[in-house]
Amino acid sequence: MLIAGFPAGAWGTNCYLVAPGAGEECVIVDPGHQAAPGVEETIAKHRLKPVAVVLTHGHLDHVASVVPVCGAHDVPAWLHPEDRYMLTDPGRALGMRIGQPLLGDLTIGEPDDLRELTDGAHLELAGLSFTVAHAPGHTRGSVTFRLPELADVPSVLFSGDLLFAGSIGRTDLPGGDHAEILRSLTRVCLPLDDSTVVLSGHGPQTTIGRERASNPFLRELAAGHGAAEQAPPRQGM
Repeated sequence: MLIAGFPAGAWGTNCYLVAPGAGEECVIVDPGHQAAPGVEETIAKHRLKPVAVVLTHGHLDHVASVVPVCGAHDVPAWLHPEDRYMLTDPGRALGMRIGQPLLGDLTIGEPDDLRELTDGAHLELAGLSFTVAHAPGHTRGSVTFRLPELADVPSVLFSGDLLFAGSIGRTDLPGGDHAEILRSLTRVCLPLDDSTVVLSGHGPQTTIGRERASNPFLRELAAGHGAAEQAPPRQGM
């Protein structure tokens, strides 16, 4: 399996291209702010053919390039319906005043083919099987995508802004809910095998085992205690 990722834009949001191998079809995860050039470079480098874009949530730093990327390759995008409004009103998701500019003249919108994600869905894309888990808390429509363990490759979780190396997503923006994100972490992350590789929306990759042992939020949840304090701020939204 091939997973090529790079940080993009003002928030250093991780964008990933996932394929069975070089020269094959691929899925693009979270083409955010200024991600389009990196997407095209990665496609050319690995001779990939995009067939879909999947979005972990609707914040601007994860979706700002969805329209040009989908348009350039004539592919659909998938997003949970709770976050759909963010594509046409991104400022509302950030608690901004009407008319307040977003990074100058930056504007986004819906791609021509936008499809809805549901909890527990299995997306068969590019010869890969992605399991969707609705994981609200960072936003109401946050989801994760999990690839199953293969013969010599561990399971992979694209966690968006639910879980980071050493931390969890912020919950202080509109639609965020700290108690809800703790429930999502308990339901979505804690049951996974320690070997599961976590590819987050920001920062380095980690594993469920590493986070279970060292992440203060997962450690408290695994011990059966609620982590009461808020997550420290991160680069993302």
